[in-house]
Amino acid sequence: MRTGTGFSASLAAILSSLATMACCVPLGFAAAIGAAAASAFLLQFRSWFLVLSIALIVVGFWQQRRAKQCAVKGRLIGQLLLWTAVAIVLAMILFPQQIAGFLADHLYRS
Repeated sequence: MRTGTGFSASLAAILSSLATMACCVPLGFAAAIGAAAASAFLLQFRSWFLVLSIALIVVGFWQQRRAKQCAVKGRLIGQLLLWTAVAIVLAMILFPQQIAGFLADHLYRS
C-alpha cells in the first residue's frame, strides 16, 4: 500500500459510518434478546418471587406495628409505601397478563 492514496481515510470513513449505526441498531436487538432470555429464565422463579414479596410485606407490617409501639416518627410515609406495595403485589398476582400488556404498550412505544 502506498502512502497518500487515501485508502486509510476511505476505510476510516466506512468504519465510522458503520459505527454510527452500530451504536443504536444492534444494542436494541441485544437488549431485546437479553430481556427475552432473562424473562424465560426468571419465569420458573415467578412463584418464589411472589412468595418473597408477600413475606416482605408481612415483615413490613410487623415493623410498622413495632414502630407504633415505640412511637417512632415518620410512620405515615412508611404506611403509604407499604400499602402501595400491597396494591402492586396484589395486582401482579391477580392480573399478570394485563399488567404485562399495559407495560408493553406504554413503556416501549417509539
